[in-house]
Amino acid sequence: MLLERFYDEDLAHASYVIGCQATGEAIVVDPRRDIAVYLDLAASKGLRIAHVTETHIHADYLSGTRELAARTGAQMHVSDEGGPDWTYGEGFAGARRMHDGDTIVVGNITLRAVHTPGHTPEHLSFLVTDGAQADEPGFLLTGDFVFVGDVGRPDLLDEAAGGVDTRFEGAKQLFASLRDRFLTLPDYVQVLPAHGAGSACGKALGAIAVTTVGYERAFAWWAPHLAADDEQGFVDELLSGQPDAHAYFARMKRQNRTGPALLGEREPLVERSAAQVRTLLEGDAAIVVDTRDQHAVHEGTVPGSLNIPDGGKTASYGAWVYDPETEQRPLVLLADTADDAERMRDHLVRVGIDDVDGYMRSLEGLPLVQPKLMQPEELDGLDDAVLVDVRGRGEHESGHIPGSRHLSGGRALWHLDQLPTDGAVITYCQSGVRNSIVASALRRTGRDVIELDGSYAGWLRATDRSSSAVA
Repeated sequence: MLLERFYDEDLAHASYVIGCQATGEAIVVDPRRDIAVYLDLAASKGLRIAHVTETHIHADYLSGTRELAARTGAQMHVSDEGGPDWTYGEGFAGARRMHDGDTIVVGNITLRAVHTPGHTPEHLSFLVTDGAQADEPGFLLTGDFVFVGDVGRPDLLDEAAGGVDTRFEGAKQLFASLRDRFLTLPDYVQVLPAHGAGSACGKALGAIAVTTVGYERAFAWWAPHLAADDEQGFVDELLSGQPDAHAYFARMKRQNRTGPALLGEREPLVERSAAQVRTLLEGDAAIVVDTRDQHAVHEGTVPGSLNIPDGGKTASYGAWVYDPETEQRPLVLLADTADDAERMRDHLVRVGIDDVDGYMRSLEGLPLVQPKLMQPEELDGLDDAVLVDVRGRGEHESGHIPGSRHLSGGRALWHLDQLPTDGAVITYCQSGVRNSIVASALRRTGRDVIELDGSYAGWLRATDRSSSAVA
């Protein structure tokens, strides 16, 4: 049996290819939307991708299930658990609808679906048996059910999908899924989750790629609650301290349920000259994406541009500041090479940002403006501006600048009603990276946005305070 893990550091997302070398068949589980990595692996190993499946309707990225099926002819398998509100839509016509206990046979390998609700009502995990080696499962693909050291949060449906108090029932379902499904398995079963550290799908995800049922039984934070049959203690601890859910998650849920648009074979991005980009900007027909860090951006950037730094989080930050459902202008990426531009485009399509017009190698020849900055010492006595902390909820609660209000970067564009349209808005994050990103998007709404130079860390240095002293 071949088992290959593909990990996207940007979205902290893991997908898997499982192949039977004896028959040359393979299945992909929880694929991302830019599918070249799976096609390349299959070609290099002499495998045919015959099946594709996913554990649930994802919230943090667009699924590549439809894309792979359209490209390879693979049979789609999707959950039919969870009731009518969680039924996959018309984009999955022809997909096999899976129920608890159903199996997918891939040569000598069998994947058995296990209904594990809690994170979402329709969630499936897959027990994998390598028939060439054993007659019992040795692996469990857990999706967003069990992570290394954590479990999937049950509150995303409330936070990002319009649910009302579904978190409480979801938390109870997670407790039951752990008790009745997960902990009934042998300790040796390896656990392969769909996310790692940095994902907003949980609050304490480990950075290790794999765990076991036995390790989680012994050391996970939830283990004592299960050992004591303490459902309420589990629910209380699970629901406390969850990170902010990014607003774009709601769009991911809708699109993943109905079926993400198919990309097909994409033409290479076209390099644009300064004259071409200038014409597009004058016609309000494009948005420049400045992919440099905040220090370079502060030296001068294109008016109305978005700052999405090319530092490995293109998808995450892109989805914070660009909503393809409301924004009608395509993007032009600043990139050193064509390969860099294509790589960034691959990241963007993972969150449904498909409209990229081209790329340019330099801002030379374009009008430039310097974003407004404010030094920390200038905050004293400032009464006529709104100070906004765009960090995560936990960061704000652990220490913030007195008088600041909290609006996390991944929610800012969707909660503009919390910001004034008149007067200055002063923003800060921890070091300035996220601040520059969010500020660039807020300026496009017409607001007078001033970035706090050095952000919270700079303010602490300037005022000689420790983060524990300010709350």
